[in-house]
Amino acid sequence: MSGPELFSRPRRFGRGAALTLVFASVLAAGAAAGGLPGEPGGTGARQDDKVAAAHREPLTDPTEAAAEAMADGKSPAEAAEEAVSRSGDRWAAVYSQGEYEEFEQSLDGEYTGVGLWARRTAGGELQITKVRDGSPARLAGVREGDRITSVDGARVTGRPVTEVLALLRGEHAGTAVEVGLRRGTRAWTETLRRAALSTDPVTVTRLGGDGTLVKVSAFTKGAGAQVRSAVRAAPASGGLVLDLRGNSGGLVTEAVTAASAFLDGGLVATYDVRGTQRALHAERGGDTTRPVVVLVDSGTMSAAELLTGALQDRGRAVVVGARTFGKGSVQMPSRLPDGSVVELTVGHYRTPSGGTVDGRGITPDLEVDAAALHRAETVLSGLGTPS
Repeated sequence: MSGPELFSRPRRFGRGAALTLVFASVLAAGAAAGGLPGEPGGTGARQDDKVAAAHREPLTDPTEAAAEAMADGKSPAEAAEEAVSRSGDRWAAVYSQGEYEEFEQSLDGEYTGVGLWARRTAGGELQITKVRDGSPARLAGVREGDRITSVDGARVTGRPVTEVLALLRGEHAGTAVEVGLRRGTRAWTETLRRAALSTDPVTVTRLGGDGTLVKVSAFTKGAGAQVRSAVRAAPASGGLVLDLRGNSGGLVTEAVTAASAFLDGGLVATYDVRGTQRALHAERGGDTTRPVVVLVDSGTMSAAELLTGALQDRGRAVVVGARTFGKGSVQMPSRLPDGSVVELTVGHYRTPSGGTVDGRGITPDLEVDAAALHRAETVLSGLGTPS
């Protein structure tokens, strides 16, 4: 796991980073298997079909490519991946059935792994930023700040963080993974046995002056309700810092529920799906008087950006930190004939004022590089107390 990739889908087939606007209930029943051009006929007709097939333009629609491959007795997943690579859709990806099931489990707050978060440093190294208490990595003595140099003997230099973390996760608890590590001048290899782990996406910490820090690491199931509970339980005399740094997104419904903790109804975001415009609204009854500061960074993505944009545009919070990642596209999954899943971009969302997030991110009201939490507390104190 990592900061920006905490709940990324496994990427054996996929490309890019992810936790996106997830519409997991919209899985299509399957791509219809289409026949080859032409009707069965004599030898000449079949030969013509072979010649035509040899000169056929490669399909860029993954579902069509998968159906055609199935009809040809080839791998639908491999055909879909080839089509994805030609499509120009940077967020499109293909997953095996097991990988997609694992991703859905992660959105339930469960995952298989060794308990590591990591990021790529400016020098290109993969640095461990957090080790989960009680995890295989923690029990083996792995620490924050250690560098990952290899996984199962393969060096990780230059490989995407998401790809390396997917290798660490694997698909089954109990399997072993060999991790090359470096701490200062010491280099060694540790064999870790993957375990079934659960996540706690929301943590609450008291700040000085009756302030409350609510840290949301990902919008897994139940995270939105936890945010609302944290806001209700916070001292009425103090403000709130909503920390979304490193939050790679998750379920958009949970982000909307979280927004409802700070808004009394109204627009959270708009989005389009294949040209059809839709809107997301907060529930009524949220706290609209308590001062709020939202902390963000370059690892704040997708549903976390949706929440940030809503609170910023509606004047409900001051945003502090660094420009967010810029993941504002909508993907929908479709089941392929062999049980694998392809996700394709079908639209984009906008903030309440109509701002575009995808490729741009959200610019904080106050941009800071260091001591962001301290600056957030300073800003919070300057906002006064709720009346």
